[in-house]
Amino acid sequence: MANIKFHLVTPNDNQTIELIANWYLNEWHLPIDKTILRLQTITADPSQFQVLMTLDNVPVSTGGIYSHVGLLDREPKFKVFKNWLALVYTTPDKRQQGYGAAICNYIQDYSKHIGLDKIHLFTDTAERLYKRLGWDEIERLNLGERHIVVMKKDLLNDEKNGYQA
Repeated sequence: MANIKFHLVTPNDNQTIELIANWYLNEWHLPIDKTILRLQTITADPSQFQVLMTLDNVPVSTGGIYSHVGLLDREPKFKVFKNWLALVYTTPDKRQQGYGAAICNYIQDYSKHIGLDKIHLFTDTAERLYKRLGWDEIERLNLGERHIVVMKKDLLNDEKNGYQA
């Protein structure tokens, strides 16, 4: 059986931050230098966090809770929502095997553990995953060629509570 572990990324965890920055560059063309700076800032802020998931000590997935996501720059009306699940990434060789759901569940549980009552996200690729995880649709919108759904998760009414430190 595979050994899955979750690690909260710290601002000084340079090797992990660089790995995540490379993943984000390859997947979404996000500049490495900006991603490194953003991750160092996020991981130093107790209201935000980034998680790395390993499988048998090999990094396979990441994601986090951010106070600001790019959608807010394009659609300011969503600034009323705080705590965004964002940049969930799983290595291509581990996709469609439940690891994305595993890291999302961990992030949800950890969010509840630190006192968050609601978290939000937007996606144009993984709506089915998030619906399966109990997320509710808030609104749909088109941003250029992207068909976005904005979703929320009420952590206070979440039946599942599997967070473990």
